[in-house]
Amino acid sequence: MSKLERRVSGEFNNKKIREYLKEELKLSTRLIRGAALDKRILVNGKAVKLNHVVKENDKIDIILSKEENQDIIPEKIDLDIVYEDEDLIVINKAPFMVVHPTKSHRTGTLANGVLGHFRENNENCIVRLVSRLDMNTSGLIIIGKNQYAHMALSRDMKSEDFKKIYLALVHGKLKKSSGTIDLPIYRDGEESIKRVVDTRGQRSITHYTVEEEFKDSSLVKLVLETGRTHQIRVHLSHLNCPIYGDTLYGYEDDSNLIERQGLHAYGLEFPHPRTGEIIKLTSKLPRDMEDLINTLKEI
Repeated sequence: MSKLERRVSGEFNNKKIREYLKEELKLSTRLIRGAALDKRILVNGKAVKLNHVVKENDKIDIILSKEENQDIIPEKIDLDIVYEDEDLIVINKAPFMVVHPTKSHRTGTLANGVLGHFRENNENCIVRLVSRLDMNTSGLIIIGKNQYAHMALSRDMKSEDFKKIYLALVHGKLKKSSGTIDLPIYRDGEESIKRVVDTRGQRSITHYTVEEEFKDSSLVKLVLETGRTHQIRVHLSHLNCPIYGDTLYGYEDDSNLIERQGLHAYGLEFPHPRTGEIIKLTSKLPRDMEDLINTLKEI
């Protein structure tokens, strides 16, 4: 049974349990209310209401496990699991895999496979996506196994301790070997999925380092400071270095080299929701990007 365990410190003596959970554990109002209704908030082993007054050294238990259902079909799918514990799982998503079921993709998605993995291991979890990737982008995706982990990870995505690191194969060469792209991104019309650099848009910041250069192309590492839709693709295209295989922001004639955009969510750094320890994870480049690198070296 997954749970949070704490001892009340002196500063919270004679405060209500509601205040303790919000201020000390930083739990969301939704989580606190749900746990209270389900009698999953225990003080010294007994379920309490939210107006209960805690004392110094009281033992607090928040039961995270609960009965949950999800309209996703569990499937046995071969997943590349990079990290897993009682609170979260990190998957290295393959290219062309849809992340979550849609009307046109009811099965075969990452979420179907993850739910199948949970059921196979007798874990009563639902799929709580912390991050998402386009179907054609490969790489690391975080999924929370309980409401607390999902809440904490989603909150910490906005902090400096949370880093999302990508590798991209691009046409051309950037003017500097490293730098920061700080350009606003705007969606020009409700009907369009395409974004553009425009002063009307939201501030968008991408840090980059050129990892390797070829004759007229580059392997670039990128770290997102903001997380706008298509941010990396828009920024690189605006600098006249579009990603190989990106037919929306780049060229139409890359299909003989790679069948999707050469973009991989390579690394993650984030505070663990339970311990605060910084978790650092990386993943291998998929075969199609490795093959493209070998091709570019020969040109």
